[in-house]
Amino acid sequence: MRRKNLFSLISYMSEIVNANRIRNSIIAFAAIALSIAIFFGFQTQTGSVSLEGQAKDSTPIEVAMKNGKPTLTEFYADWCTSCQAMAPELAQLKQKYGDSVNFVMLNVDNNKWLPEILRYRVDGIPHFVFIDDEGKAIAQTIGEQPPSVMEANLNALIDHETLPYAASTGQTSELKNTNNPTTDPRSHSSQAKSG
Repeated sequence: MRRKNLFSLISYMSEIVNANRIRNSIIAFAAIALSIAIFFGFQTQTGSVSLEGQAKDSTPIEVAMKNGKPTLTEFYADWCTSCQAMAPELAQLKQKYGDSVNFVMLNVDNNKWLPEILRYRVDGIPHFVFIDDEGKAIAQTIGEQPPSVMEANLNALIDHETLPYAASTGQTSELKNTNNPTTDPRSHSSQAKSG
């Protein structure tokens, strides 16, 4: 009788172990599937219209100033919501005008671009500088711009005409004070507010 009970108990325990293995396998499979879905979801969100991706594909400023083509320079930051909002539209404009216009992107959080930030008096982003084919800045716009405004300005830039929306100002993101306020010109807006 005890043997029968022992075999029953062993059989019962074996069923529990098998059930746990199946449950654990299902959980592991679901976790892997969820991880893959999240990974590909992020890849879709941060595809070719991400600021980082566009910056990598942009024309280096040194090249743009010497290649004889007009240039659209964008001062941006990864945290700038206005910059993020315009990224898909600018990607489309670059696709349309990339053969005729240099598209340069300079991240204001990179101290390497401090001389350009000072030269073009960047105090809000996105900040766009339209540069003619001789390397001379001819107009600037600040803040979110509708695609039609950007396109009209690019057409005028290519055609050597006065830009129709040269003094355009849209929604901006203030530059964050990421460095010493006494030495960083990007901190101007925060100093002015606190003073």
